[in-house]
Amino acid sequence: MKIEIQSKKQKILFVTGIGTEVGKTVCSAVLTKCFNADYWKPVQSGDLDCSDSMKIKNWVGENTICHPETYRFQLAASPHQSAKEERIMIDLDEFKLPDTQNNLIIEGAGGLMVPLNNRDFMIDLIEKLNIPVVLVVRNYLGCINHTLLSILVLKQKNIKLEYIIINGNFPFETERIICENINPETKIIRIPDIENLTKENIESITKQLENR
Repeated sequence: MKIEIQSKKQKILFVTGIGTEVGKTVCSAVLTKCFNADYWKPVQSGDLDCSDSMKIKNWVGENTICHPETYRFQLAASPHQSAKEERIMIDLDEFKLPDTQNNLIIEGAGGLMVPLNNRDFMIDLIEKLNIPVVLVVRNYLGCINHTLLSILVLKQKNIKLEYIIINGNFPFETERIICENINPETKIIRIPDIENLTKENIESITKQLENR
């Protein structure tokens, strides 16, 4: 689909996935480029020397505004575990949308049911921020189940699924079942596999989406 970026209304989207390692950061880079947006990672668990914000700057451009994380942890694990290792309790009330008039792409950690503490999950943060979701889907055995469960829990919380990203190559039947179970109002974006993650390749994919 062609991504429409000409709008006077500020665009704020929360990028989540059907699981971990499905390409949320790559897709966030493409969306950040497409919408000429700022970027925000509310919780960074691990990889502090090569954080997702750093990757976004490398892939989108040094002038990209990346807002500071609310929480940064050393351990590469679920946020609630990483926080516990540092004797910190993640508090939903600490999360505030960055003060910007620009479009904003927000990237979560893992999937919707990743715990932030003993009570709250990533989907609770999305609900608190009250913004629509981009769901990143990648092909693997079980991805249909994980996708439909993610869609179901978003419906239960009355959270708008604005985009679903089909990230990479999919068998026809897998993609068909997923797409047939999406609300007609949800827009589908298809991003091809990117072998070399470079600024040039991210820009190339972005132009394809804008002109398709």
